[in-house]
Amino acid sequence: MARKNLIGVSDESGAVVSSPSPNTSGRPIAGFVPPPRPTGPIGGITKSLSNITSTMERAQGIEKQLAEGQTIIELDPALIDSSFVSDRLALDETKLAELAEQIRENGQQVPILIRPHPEAKGRFQVAYGHRRLAAVRRLQVKVRAVVRDLTDDQLVVSQGQENNSRTNLSYIERALFAAKLEDRSFTREIIMSALGVDKAALSKMLSVVKQVPITLIEAIGAAPEVGRRRWMELADKLDASKVSTILEILKSEEALAATSEDRFQLAFVEAFKKPGKTAANVSAQVNSFAWSPASDNAVRVQFSQTAKKGVLSVEAKDGPKFAEYISSQLESLYAAFRRSEKEKAGD
Repeated sequence: MARKNLIGVSDESGAVVSSPSPNTSGRPIAGFVPPPRPTGPIGGITKSLSNITSTMERAQGIEKQLAEGQTIIELDPALIDSSFVSDRLALDETKLAELAEQIRENGQQVPILIRPHPEAKGRFQVAYGHRRLAAVRRLQVKVRAVVRDLTDDQLVVSQGQENNSRTNLSYIERALFAAKLEDRSFTREIIMSALGVDKAALSKMLSVVKQVPITLIEAIGAAPEVGRRRWMELADKLDASKVSTILEILKSEEALAATSEDRFQLAFVEAFKKPGKTAANVSAQVNSFAWSPASDNAVRVQFSQTAKKGVLSVEAKDGPKFAEYISSQLESLYAAFRRSEKEKAGD
């Protein structure tokens, strides 16, 4: 007599797997006769165990996908901390408000990259996407993120390379980022990989930060329009005895209301002044104002002027369209300007 099967087997759908019929010859195959499927309670227990195992396997698969960065998840922004090394001097409030509005209207199109926090269980740390995270926090919604297990080296390389691809960090911000990584004992190879620069370019970045005090860089700001050459000229010409004077100039109301490019110009002019000349009226060289239409906030115009140049920037939702319209009217605007000059002269 064949023994009864004591362990039932069922597939994930719950369908009973039919047992093959015994050998017609009555002799077992290789000493074993496949037993019939039982219908008792033990088969139900086996089915439950099978379902639990399947659930665990699926959960492990999800964890593996998250570790490999293959799945986008939504998280409470309160669970996410900044990177252990910052790469920005400050977030531009105007641009951050615009980004928040874009996300409100269209959703967060690009996820941020985070890793499990190495020191705080249940929390995460940003590799890149700090501006998107800040914008989502303003909206008080969940943030879309990709989670990966990253080493410190991998995190800073991802952070730097993402910023390089978006080209939204100024030269001095990149130089500060390099200096912070060096202070944390990252190798030159890792820093070069993060910034996408060679040894010569990295050496120049680090040289600028060593020669221009951090307090002065922070007082000037990101100055996105100021490149390597101008920063190196400032670093080469800057006398330590002038730093306190320049900082006082940059604290004036006029300087604080000006753009970071104008503050750089103020520092640059003072650094190049010959001994004996005062800088009492340097801040007066900056004239700036902002304008928005009374009807809405779809356009915001900022204007700043020094002795050598005037800078007009058009921002907000309809800023690009309005700027395009202004450029199409340059001929008529210039003609009107000339007529105005003649009227002032009494011609």
